[in-house]
This record gives sequence, structure tokens and C-alpha cells, in this order.
Amino acid sequence: MKEKSLITTFKFGAASLLLFLLFPFLSFAQQAKVNAGIDSTSIKIGEQIIFSIEVETDSTNLVVFPEGQTFKPMEMVESLGADTTTVEDRFKLLKKYSLTQFDSGAYTIPQQKVIIQNREYLTDSFRLEVANVKVDTTRQKMYPIKPAVDVPKGFEFPKWIWWLLAALVLLGVAFYFLRRKKKKQEEVPELPPYEQAMLELKQLDNSSLLPDREIKEYYSQLTFSVRKYLDRKIYDRALESTTSELIAYLELRKKAGELSLKDTSIGNLQQLLKRADLAKFANSRPDVITAKSDRTKVEHFIKDVRQVVPEPTEEELMQDENYRKEKLQRKRRNKIIAILGGVIIAALVVITVLINTKGFDFVKDSVLGNETKELLEGDWIRSEYGTPQVSIITPEVLVRKTVDRNDELQEMLLGSETFDAGTLEGNLYTLLITGPVNPQSDFDLQKAVDGIYTSLEARGARNIIIKQEDFSTINNTEGIKVFGTFNLENPVTGGPIIKEYAILNFGANGGFQQIMVVFNEGDEYAEEISQRIENSVQLKN
Repeated sequence: MKEKSLITTFKFGAASLLLFLLFPFLSFAQQAKVNAGIDSTSIKIGEQIIFSIEVETDSTNLVVFPEGQTFKPMEMVESLGADTTTVEDRFKLLKKYSLTQFDSGAYTIPQQKVIIQNREYLTDSFRLEVANVKVDTTRQKMYPIKPAVDVPKGFEFPKWIWWLLAALVLLGVAFYFLRRKKKKQEEVPELPPYEQAMLELKQLDNSSLLPDREIKEYYSQLTFSVRKYLDRKIYDRALESTTSELIAYLELRKKAGELSLKDTSIGNLQQLLKRADLAKFANSRPDVITAKSDRTKVEHFIKDVRQVVPEPTEEELMQDENYRKEKLQRKRRNKIIAILGGVIIAALVVITVLINTKGFDFVKDSVLGNETKELLEGDWIRSEYGTPQVSIITPEVLVRKTVDRNDELQEMLLGSETFDAGTLEGNLYTLLITGPVNPQSDFDLQKAVDGIYTSLEARGARNIIIKQEDFSTINNTEGIKVFGTFNLENPVTGGPIIKEYAILNFGANGGFQQIMVVFNEGDEYAEEISQRIENSVQLKN
């Protein structure tokens, strides 16, 4: 019995000890697991790798993966969605990232932080090699030279502008023919006042206004005939005067003894004009008999005026003719001004549309012209200059220039050749210097670069700002680029001109080569020319 009790006690103790030993492992098994990896340790420039983070944790825990550009120096291209799988009562999450790099070299992907239920976990870091893309030109298939391609001009008007100009031309042609027709009509000599008035009354009799009961129009033409006659014979404001003003003027002339008309004639005219005013403005409709009677009164009144007003003398007729010519010329002048105004308005509309669509600078440069823009869009020339030879593309051929140099640079060279185009004060100046190095001198490219400040100052530059950086040509010749700004005195106004400059300096092929481009600050076309010249430099043996 005692032996059984000992055995039971031993089993209980062993079980307790085993449980105690297994407890940390059980607790560790409940903790989250974080693993990371990449699908490749070496790529070429621009290729992508997949960075994966795998998390195994309890289904109730919140997991936060890294977001944003946390993989630097690698660049994250895309953050892929997380895949979730279930393992018993736990979740396994797999998050992937697409990474890349556009520069060759060895890079380290830093540790990434994963947060699980407010606790941080760090992944491993990884080493990655990014290699250059090698191009084997000896095995590359060769193709024939492609034909020349037509390059569109720098400035082209939109199609709708041509349609607008065509419409304006058509309107101009139509206006010209209408104006010409009207001009011919105006050139027909007008009859004398009495004959013209009788002709108009006869035309009124032959019209169908009365049979058609067009009383308003009938009285309008009738009163216009008599007013026009008075306008030409007695009162030059008869057409625009009111009835009361016209009658008052006639009575005033009669009292002054200048017009011997009968009171009955003036009274009949007054009644006629008042009746016409009612017909034209108050919708009064006199009967046909009254209308014909008024027409007869107008004829009698015109004849009365003809009897009392003497015929104009030859001098008065000439004055009247001169007046008509002057009036005709005034009309022509006004029409010409109207046409010019229309053309100016149309031009302003076109310019406004271009400014809104293309910008003010574009319109200014295209309409008024821009020297550097024309150089940029013109034909460029590649030429080779001096010894050692420098090949360069420029908008203008550089011309050889004789320069006496006594500076420190000249002592390091066995002579030099200078070529340039433009002037330092102009919109664009290009200078090229090349010459062999004196083997007995201690030539130092940096010394030559340091002398640029003195050289610019000797040419009148002030407030010189110098910046320096390494430069490489398209055929991998290393050099030094000096660039910045300086002030130059305007030879016309005496004020300062702010210039930008870029100077390339090389010590290649046993010689010294220097290319300088100077242009006005803020001139985007000249800046583009400078960049194009810099990119074209080749130094040949």
C-alpha cells in the first residue's frame, strides 16, 4: 500500500515537472511569427524584385504592414494586397511589395517594421546587387539608314484660324462689291430739287400704297418728299425738324420778308404734316380721298415755294456741288475707318485667343520675332575646329578670331586657336578655344578653370557668380563645367545686363579645350541652345 502511494506521488511530480518545462514552449507557440524574403539578390537596372513579409499570428490580433517609401534606397513601385490563409485557429498573412532601382551598385534593403497588436517586429535586412545593362554592338543586327523625316515647323497656326481668316476674306470681298454697287448708285447725279420732288410724287402716284390701304407708308413718303424739297431749297434741317419747328421757321422767314409764301400755303402744310404725324405715330387712318387731297396740296405747296424762291446762282450751285463731294468723301473716310477698325478688332480677337491658348511669350516671339528662337528652330551645323580637334553643333558657324593672350593659360599652351559667333553684349555668344599643351609647362586643368574669373572680369563682367561641377561628353571625355551669372554694362543705356554663362573645360588629347556659351538671363530659348551645344561636344584625337 505504501509502495503504491510512492508511485502515485512520483507520477504526479513527474507530470508537474513536464508541464512546467513545456509551458514556455506553449507560450512561445502562441506568439506571432514574422519572416521576410526577396525573390532575387541581383537584378539589372530597372528590373523589379518582390519583397515578401509573412506573418503568422492569432486571428484576433491586428497586423499593420509597412507603407510608403520605407525601402530606400530601393524605390517601391507597387504595394500588393495581403493574402490570408488559416492554419487551425491562427492566420497566416503574406504581404508583397514590388521594388526597383535605376542606378547600378550594391544596395541594402533596410529592416522593415511590422506592428502586431501594438508590438513591433523587425524583419531581416537584405543585400542586393543592381547591374548595368550591357549592350553587345558586335552581335547586334544592323539595319539600313532610315530616310529623312520631315520635322514640323516650330510655329503653326491652328486650323480654325485659317477658317476664320477665310471667312474674313469672304466678308471683305462681299463688302467690297456691295460698297462698289452702292458707290455707283451714289454717283448717279441727283435731279434738281423741283424735278426730284415731282418725280417722287409721280412714283408715289404709281405705287399701290393707297389701293392696299398702306396709309402710314403713303404719308411717310409724301411728307419725306416735301421735307426733302424744303431741305434743299429753304431750310437745311427740314428733314430732322418736328412739324412745329418747321412751321415756326417758315413763319419766321415770312415775317422777316425773306419768304413771300401765302398763309394758306403754310396752313395747308401744317395740317398735312399733323395728319401725317397722326397716321405714322398714332395709328390714325385718313380715308383715301383725304390722302389724295393731301398729295395735291403738297404739289401746290412745292410749286408755290418754287415761285417765291429764286433759282440758285452758278456760284451757289458750285458750293452745293462742293458740299456734296465733301459729304461723299466724309462717308468714304468713315467707311475706310470702319473697315480698318474691323480688321484691327479681328486681329485683336485672334491675338487674344492665341495668348489664352499659347501664352503671351509665344505670341510676342512669333509676331514680333525672337532672335534666339529663330536660331533654335533654324538649321544647325556640326563643324570641327582647331587642334586638338573639337567637334560641336551650333546654330551659327564659329568664325576664327585672332586673340593676343598674355595670361597664365597661354604660358601653358603651345599657342591656341579661338573661334566665336555673336557678341558678349548680344542675345547669344559662343566661344571655342583649343590648343596643344606645352610639355615643358606644368599644365593643370583646375588652374585653367580658376583663371576664368579673371578672364571674365577683363571683358567687363561684374558681380560674377561661379559654380562648378564635373562634366562628361557623349564620348565619355571627363571635364569641368563652370556656370553662373554676371552683370555686363549695356553699351546703349549704360545699365546692367544680367547674363548667364556655361563654360566647359577639358584637358584631353594632349591639349586644352574650352567652350563657352553666354546668353541673357531668363531667355528659355537661349538656355535650350546652350544645353544642346553642351550635349553635342566631342573631342577627337
